[in-house]
Amino acid sequence: MQPPSPSTAAPASLTRKEIISIMGGLMLAQFIGALDQTIVAPAMPTMGRELGDHATLPWVVTAYLLVSTAVTPIYGKLSDIHGRRIMLMIAIGIFVLGSIACALAPNMLTLVLARGLQGLGGGGLIALTQTIVGDMVAPKDRGAYQVYIQATWMASSLAGPVLGGLFAQYSHWSLIFWINLPLGLIAFMMTSAKLKRLPRHERPHELDLLGALLMMTMSVLLMLALNWGGVRYAWTSSTILSLLASSALAFVALVWRLRTAREPLIPVSVLANPVVFNGVIAVCFAMGALIGLIIYLPMYFESVSRLGADLSGVALLPLVMGTTLGAGIAGRFMSRLKHYKRMPVAGLSISIAATLVLGAWSGSIPFLLLELMLASLAIGLGTLLPVVTISLQNAVPHHELGTTMALMNFLRQVGSAFAVAAFGTVLMSMATSGGPGSHELLVREGLKDPEALASGFRILFVACSAALAVALAFLLRMEERPLKGSKPAGGTA
Repeated sequence: MQPPSPSTAAPASLTRKEIISIMGGLMLAQFIGALDQTIVAPAMPTMGRELGDHATLPWVVTAYLLVSTAVTPIYGKLSDIHGRRIMLMIAIGIFVLGSIACALAPNMLTLVLARGLQGLGGGGLIALTQTIVGDMVAPKDRGAYQVYIQATWMASSLAGPVLGGLFAQYSHWSLIFWINLPLGLIAFMMTSAKLKRLPRHERPHELDLLGALLMMTMSVLLMLALNWGGVRYAWTSSTILSLLASSALAFVALVWRLRTAREPLIPVSVLANPVVFNGVIAVCFAMGALIGLIIYLPMYFESVSRLGADLSGVALLPLVMGTTLGAGIAGRFMSRLKHYKRMPVAGLSISIAATLVLGAWSGSIPFLLLELMLASLAIGLGTLLPVVTISLQNAVPHHELGTTMALMNFLRQVGSAFAVAAFGTVLMSMATSGGPGSHELLVREGLKDPEALASGFRILFVACSAALAVALAFLLRMEERPLKGSKPAGGTA
């Protein structure tokens, strides 16, 4: 009998201490990748003033989001072909190089191009973390580790705007990017050597370059439409309609390619898997609702609840911390329950009820009750995330794990972008005179007319409950399969 090939040979065992060390590096890598989606926003006026170009300024955010979202599925496939470690090291390296280029950018065009390079690495940081956890730990024991991943996402959502504002006001905007150097190097050192001991499950594959090109084209066109619609152009403008139509055509071409390619970018077996299909749609709608609320609730706090800008960030804590708490509860008890899906079913039902209460009494609900409803909403929603993630990892073979996790993260990004665009359109139509405008216009006009903004949030909360109801429907359709294993892969408990 021949010895196993290098790609399938059993690795040395991973101790719990080594798993925790790798988890620290993974959390740090995902933190900086997610952080750079939001950290630049408060510093953009300063960037535009110092670089002498306000017209190109929105591309500082858009370039990163476009590229990082578009390359997420490609990183997943490449990690299934070449292994997780090499792709994570490449992603960290590209991200750090992009950060240096951003910090040294002499003009706005260079900064935008550097942000695109940074997004090329950031998409890999976001895509690979959960995949590597799936390689290290058996499905039955992953719940506790998925809590750390969820906490990292929430921390980056909350810390980004705060750190960006502090750096821009008290130091220099370039520190937003320089900080990624030590953090990236620490993440590299914490994971590089130990990931060599990671179980290897990749098989010989081909990268479907045409499928990858179609996926990136569809993603970029759709994200442009969602970012520009109602902001730079009216939703009914020829520019937005052309982008949406072109994205739809690229989607049709992608579906054709996935059905006819010898080895498609996203295997048909993954798309046809009922656990994967229903799970990723549920996460798409649930995370879209959550991110939409995180983006726009500070406006409600400042205008309707009459809080200052500093306290409006504090008022978001129940939403952010509640999600982490819900994920922690689900992650801890998932391995002990035969019918583990009952937790997120009950949790999403509570979340839907909380959003309906917020919609019914928007503008008149007491502040403490508002915070209680937000906490209930977040705890309930948080139970969904680890359960779906582990269910997906449990339902596919290891050599398709990277593709599956990348697909989930890709649709989560798209769902968040769609929710932010849709929620912004609702508030824009209620608080302003309509038509294309900017986020600053919405803030300025909304703060002038709290009653109109409260009416807009009434519709927004109802829309949020509808999105959560869709997530619940797909969760109910998701098959509940017994979890595999009970110990970390090759390691000790």
